[in-house]
Amino acid sequence: MLDGLCGNRNVQKILLFLFVNSKCYGTQLQRLLKTPLTSLQNALARLEQGRIIMSYYEGKTKLYQMNPAHPLMSELEQLLKKAYTLLPPQDKKLYSLVQQENFERRFQEPLLIAFWDRLKAVKQFTRLAQSRSQSEYEWTGKGKGDVLVSKVSDTVLVFHERGAWQVRQGQDISFNNTFRWTLDRSAGMIALEHLRQGPDLPVFLFYITPTGNNLLASVDSHLCEEDVYLATVPWDRHSIRLNWRVIGLKKNEEMECCYT
Repeated sequence: MLDGLCGNRNVQKILLFLFVNSKCYGTQLQRLLKTPLTSLQNALARLEQGRIIMSYYEGKTKLYQMNPAHPLMSELEQLLKKAYTLLPPQDKKLYSLVQQENFERRFQEPLLIAFWDRLKAVKQFTRLAQSRSQSEYEWTGKGKGDVLVSKVSDTVLVFHERGAWQVRQGQDISFNNTFRWTLDRSAGMIALEHLRQGPDLPVFLFYITPTGNNLLASVDSHLCEEDVYLATVPWDRHSIRLNWRVIGLKKNEEMECCYT
């Protein structure tokens, strides 16, 4: 889609990946994008020489990120956002770290049930949201509150959240949220819905499934109107961390909700 502008398909892949994930390293791109490492390294070097991206080290690993000081970074972000939203649904997840190797079915179910049991014990939450771009729709802020868990059935839990949200200006705003979790053991997934319009008009967010011993991830990049929702859910006996990423023509947001 950006080939004509970028002049190189690997440059396009790298820019889209960095737009979605903020940072990357060479072998990670090779594994996730299934592209020869040498080709990716050449493209990374070209982008760094042009000051579009910059690099730094974490230990012995060389990481790359967008260069926020580039004078055209805001315009480039808008272009990448548009290009990403126009990708076919099956291609969107290729550019996200959400993708993981699925476990064999026999390993998935015990992990799914263990996570389901942990959901039942949730009592509180903290939430941190930030926008990666300036927008009238940005979610930047932080909040905390209590969760009342209602067991509708053996396969349906409803989270009634009540708390205070502090926006960037420091003002506290009281809020209520209601989310519905639905367990599908036969499919090995849990659906998450937002009930802001009531239980009869749920807003579907995504399906999550076990992708590691203490990790769930969205099954696919879900498209809600023009917005793409991705999620990872690391958890243990102490907490559940629901990490969202929302990308759309008017949105470029990420949120972490920690349930305890």
